[in-house]
Amino acid sequence: MPALDIQVSKESDVPIHEQLAAQIVMLIGSGKLRPGDALPSARELAQRLRIHRNTVSQAFRDLILNLLVEKSRGRRLIVRPFQAARVASGGKLDELINAFVLGIQRRGYTLGELYRQVQARVLAAPPDHILVVSNDSGMRLLLPAELKEKFKLRVDSCSVCELVSKPELTIAALVLSPPGHIAAIAGLLPPERPPLPIVYSSADEHLERIRSLKEPSLIALVSVSEYFLKSARAILSPVAGQRHSICEYLLAPDTGNMPGAADLILCDVVAHQTL
Repeated sequence: MPALDIQVSKESDVPIHEQLAAQIVMLIGSGKLRPGDALPSARELAQRLRIHRNTVSQAFRDLILNLLVEKSRGRRLIVRPFQAARVASGGKLDELINAFVLGIQRRGYTLGELYRQVQARVLAAPPDHILVVSNDSGMRLLLPAELKEKFKLRVDSCSVCELVSKPELTIAALVLSPPGHIAAIAGLLPPERPPLPIVYSSADEHLERIRSLKEPSLIALVSVSEYFLKSARAILSPVAGQRHSICEYLLAPDTGNMPGAADLILCDVVAHQTL
């Protein structure tokens, strides 16, 4: 079981279970917790952090609901594998496929020959763009902006609901998504090209900056994403405690919600271009 670098602040206005869940999500997203790694029991983590066991259990429930962890045979919670079971398709598409297969067989071809031809075509077509899947509208702006700086491929984005209603969006796409969405969308993609979890950068550098601030200081979090702001606040609050104040600024084209003076401004790449 890997050692978990987790701390909480009882003085913060962010609920302790949210602080705890956000830090575990960060550990999973940054690769410090890998699929199959076991989490400490609720009792063990509660004793180490000196908090109530029910608080830890509430954080664990949030992680289970977001399909990030699951119970193992030994009853321990483990990080879920990012692969998910395939979902069965139905309706008129099945009828078309059945008619197509029947026509192939009538012409003397075997199902094995059909399978090999289809598989060869799928594998021969490399992805020509990246598709970011997230239910947070801000993340659908933020993640493509960051990816475009690193890759020369076109980057598109959509929500999970859009992907479900328009599965053709995955054609020739390398699908990237936050870890919590992987299990929900994996069944919509071909097994040869499963979705990949987005890897988060470690927050250690930002935490050290906060530790070096004079007390009291004002920290401004600026982003186009509500998910980013909520996660960042939950991760930074245990270090900031009541010694520093944290203000959040959600940037949107029609709001102009710009930060004022602050001792430390932490922002995403889209917000950085705006400031």
